[in-house]
Amino acid sequence: MSEFLTTPGGTALLIVAQCLAVLSFVMISLLFLVYGDRKIWAAVQMRRGPNVVGVFGLLQTVADALKYVVKEVVIPAGADRTVFMLAPMISFVLAMIAWSVIPFTDTWVLSNINVAVLFVFAVSSLEVYGVIMGGWASNSKYPFLGSLRSAAQMISYEVSLGLIIIGVIISTGSMNFGDIVRAQDGSYGFFNWYWLPHFPMVFLFFISALAETNRPPFDLPEAESELVAGYQVEYSSTPFLLFMAGEYIAIFLMCALTTLLFFGGWLSPIPGIPDGALWMVAKMGFFFFLFAMVKAITPRYRYDQLMRIGWKVFLPLSLGWVVFVAFAAKFGWFWGLFARWTTGA
Repeated sequence: MSEFLTTPGGTALLIVAQCLAVLSFVMISLLFLVYGDRKIWAAVQMRRGPNVVGVFGLLQTVADALKYVVKEVVIPAGADRTVFMLAPMISFVLAMIAWSVIPFTDTWVLSNINVAVLFVFAVSSLEVYGVIMGGWASNSKYPFLGSLRSAAQMISYEVSLGLIIIGVIISTGSMNFGDIVRAQDGSYGFFNWYWLPHFPMVFLFFISALAETNRPPFDLPEAESELVAGYQVEYSSTPFLLFMAGEYIAIFLMCALTTLLFFGGWLSPIPGIPDGALWMVAKMGFFFFLFAMVKAITPRYRYDQLMRIGWKVFLPLSLGWVVFVAFAAKFGWFWGLFARWTTGA
């Protein structure tokens, strides 16, 4: 068997198996993420939430997915059919592609490339095209307005996200996620992680991730009271399901990025306890819980407030932080906390 895996056919089979493993993990996680999101929201509102299909309602998401799949696909008469159907597929596929460079341990990664951060940022930037295509192809003013809002919002907050990530890259000296996690390894456990030296940017990154993924209180592209559900209002059945799946996959990706960049990835928070993929998954689950709580307890922003925060607050702060980290790393300030590539801390 080992000899077969060294052949071109065996290598191709191994790559396909690894891709299916990542796809399976993300899709199975998606079922529980939607369930958890609804349960948390219900608990805050003192409701039961999903509790009918399956034990404790665990199969409710499966039932909802099946309901969407068996429904008829309705395409508006004036829509561009080709672009209309391509849009949700692009959103879903691009959201999945980004997971190809996300490591769960030192060895559990589909593609361990040196520019993994740049790859994720490039792919996530392209996801806005699915939203724009869906709004434009629907041939209706409400989806089109929703797609324009989404484009402006994602572009605005991607700038801040990119600058915050640049600060982490300066500290590490690498764009490889494995190197970023290993730079946070040390004898102090939790206090070796980047959340401490980059403390102010953790909050900016989290809020920018909310805006990037159209989550409340920044779900302006899907503001039902103003746009009748925004860019996907004309979608039904499986295309609508693909849009929603792509959105939740992008949210889970942001949880993974927060874990890798600031909270040690697969590293144990307590020295002496073994590291592993379970730590990575547990941290991602915790950050998704925070995403869900924000959705449940915060009111929606106005659009002008959203843009003002992005350009007048987050952009100057993140840009100033990059300059500060560059000087701190260059001159070894704060006992080398910002220059892990020289101290090996």
